[in-house]
Amino acid sequence: MLYDAYEMQRSLLAGASTLANIGAGWMQNPVNPFSYSQMGPIVASALDVFAHAAAPRGKPDFGLETTLVEGREVAVHEEIVLRKPFGQLKHFRREGVTGGPKLLIVAPMSGHFATLLRGTVERLLPGHDVFITDWRDAKMVPLDEGRFDLDDYIDYLIAFLEHIGPGAHMLAVCQPSVPAYAAAALMSADKHRCRPKTLTLMGGPIDTRKAPTAVNTLATQRPYAWFERNVIATVPYLYPGAGRSVYPGFLQLAGFMTMNLGNHLVSHWEMFKHLIEGDDDSAEATKDFYDEYRSVCDMTAEFYLQTVDVVFQRHLLPKGELTHRGRPVDPAAIRDVALLAIEGERDDISGVGQTKAALDISTGISKRMKRYHLAEGAGHYGIFHGSKWRNRIAPVVEDWIARHD
Repeated sequence: MLYDAYEMQRSLLAGASTLANIGAGWMQNPVNPFSYSQMGPIVASALDVFAHAAAPRGKPDFGLETTLVEGREVAVHEEIVLRKPFGQLKHFRREGVTGGPKLLIVAPMSGHFATLLRGTVERLLPGHDVFITDWRDAKMVPLDEGRFDLDDYIDYLIAFLEHIGPGAHMLAVCQPSVPAYAAAALMSADKHRCRPKTLTLMGGPIDTRKAPTAVNTLATQRPYAWFERNVIATVPYLYPGAGRSVYPGFLQLAGFMTMNLGNHLVSHWEMFKHLIEGDDDSAEATKDFYDEYRSVCDMTAEFYLQTVDVVFQRHLLPKGELTHRGRPVDPAAIRDVALLAIEGERDDISGVGQTKAALDISTGISKRMKRYHLAEGAGHYGIFHGSKWRNRIAPVVEDWIARHD
């Protein structure tokens, strides 16, 4: 019923968005005398803001068509090099460019699409052969494709590294820090030839007992059964995954919006003022951000619930109790994978110390193969997107990869 009610609301808002968009266009039309009045731009801007906020959104495009390699502009081609039911491995092939460290960027499966890391890919693309995990929206995966949980996630990462081949590096942003670390530990224990040379963890919940945030508190103040009863929904009949139990993306978005509601209201107020003033560039920048931010996807119920249980409630990885399909995940098995932990000073999702914990539990790695970087003034999104990422954090990542390539 929850999902059906959401779909009804979404359909109504889609119609209202269309009408508001038409109204905004009419209010700005030079043949409309009211467009020359003092109220004309104000009404048009208000309708524009509403139309954008209420519009339905699908999966965004990366849109990375070119990059600069040694000062030369080269074309970039997106290629799907490995397809699996719940995700695919995407390669950004730079036309005419060979070499450069192979890098697997592990995108979060936390309600947003991999395009949330567009800025991450764009910044690292000139000097690296970049691959990314492109996770599917669970509501689009038919029931006969089976289940997908945390164990499957780890299996997918190992399969992706195997496809890329020996000598790759791996970078995980936020949620996938735990499965990426587990994959590295398992592959190291097996002396797998495709284990990553380096593992970079950025703003990830390795040990959420350290500096718990509102996200961590939400996951621990209620029992596991509460999440099963209250946040799991069934995909409606109009999607290919009809009947699948999921944690809906719209619930995740609602949670994130609520956490920083004041900031979001201010952002939309500023967008409204920019539109009135005719500052279209600033307004478009805000629209572009929210186009991405509001583009959400569903997670399988089993993956979401297992993550809540294993990562946020029982803290199995830092306690040395995590298993993968019954096999212990031993952090001490990591001996020759150089580990870089990056945190944002103002991260309100993964608190300071949660990612650094990976360095503490990696007792098999020498000090010279460990590094910690605290990005001053950076929030959660700032560590992988925006000017702080481009100018201050990416160089640290690049240097670490180059040093251990």
